[in-house]
Amino acid sequence: MARGGTTSYALRRMRANRGADAEHWNERRRTCAHTLLNRHWITKEGDPELFYAIRDQYTELRDWFTEFTGFSLILTRTMAKLDKAPVMAAPWMGFTEFREPRDYALFTYSLWFLESKTELDQFVLTDIVEQVGEQLVAWGLVMDWENYQHRLSMVRALKKLRQLGVLRHIDGEEADWAHDSRTKNVLYECSPSARYVLRHFPKELKAYGSLDDFNEQIIYPETIDGELRKRRHRIYRRLLLEPVVADQQWSADELYYVQTQRRTLMDQMQFMFGMEGSRYREGLFFFYPELSGECSLFPTAAGISDLVLLFAGELRRRIGDWHVTEQGTIELTRTDVEGLLYMLKQKHGEYWSKEHRGMSLAELANGLAAHMMDWNLGYWAEGSEGSERFVVSAVVSRWTADYSWDEGEGGTA
Repeated sequence: MARGGTTSYALRRMRANRGADAEHWNERRRTCAHTLLNRHWITKEGDPELFYAIRDQYTELRDWFTEFTGFSLILTRTMAKLDKAPVMAAPWMGFTEFREPRDYALFTYSLWFLESKTELDQFVLTDIVEQVGEQLVAWGLVMDWENYQHRLSMVRALKKLRQLGVLRHIDGEEADWAHDSRTKNVLYECSPSARYVLRHFPKELKAYGSLDDFNEQIIYPETIDGELRKRRHRIYRRLLLEPVVADQQWSADELYYVQTQRRTLMDQMQFMFGMEGSRYREGLFFFYPELSGECSLFPTAAGISDLVLLFAGELRRRIGDWHVTEQGTIELTRTDVEGLLYMLKQKHGEYWSKEHRGMSLAELANGLAAHMMDWNLGYWAEGSEGSERFVVSAVVSRWTADYSWDEGEGGTA
């Protein structure tokens, strides 16, 4: 009897250990998937623990991303990268440091220069400038390196490559070269990540007929199964790479999939990323239950997010003042937006940052609209009578906020 009790206890311990191991493995997989989705790549040198975790679970991660998104998981001896691209490109997906289209062009041509370099090859900034300039001339384009603005574009491109770890800085500063390109220079070293920055396309670039074609990650067969797979990939890619996708933003066949495969979508997103899904009248939305340092979450830490939440709360309180469409959206004139902000400023302005208190109503409206557009919570559109309207997404109705007095802290919360 005593032996039987001991055996039963040992079995319970074994089951508990297996359960703990399984949960640890699940959490580890989610961390790997989340990081791959939000970082450019993970290097063995920069984050060895995570790199080896991805390597250990490579097959499971690769198979899931291949099956549900069409993304390719690249694993080398020094880095891991998820080769991903959005279905719907948005301005916030670009490099915030870049100011001109020219910056992106020089960034890309600098990568072309690096393709001929091997790991630890050393070269100077003027080498890049010379060869990139010659390549541009061959295409009928000319860079004027005597133009300070052109040099600044090259500086922004090179600094971004340094930030990504593609270029390793040895000596000198790009800003010095921008101010004196005749006597100043910068010494670099090439990293093994250089050839993995740009996406891998399944076809030759000349084979694409429109910009939308570049969204494809793989070549789909022209069969029913191929179309079904393409639809599934587009849906998962949008859910993973866009802040929110309302029902009205899906095509008819995509919406049918989202509505009929809701449980599968929720289960898969929970399994791989730990995301929680909820179905509302206006759409299927996913949330991270905990804060994460790997991605930006709404509301952000910026004060403009607080204004959006206050704005949402005021809309809820005054919902009868405007017409709500069947999709749950509200169309506001610029005067409506500024009027709401005026009321909020009068009521809560003392709690706002000095920057926002000092803004005009027009500046506040522009900042609020830009932030909401970045998070797919609203957009400017032309109204029926030709006037500009700000269309507030139905998703905004899911938030509300106000300031309250926290007596324990002696301040607002």
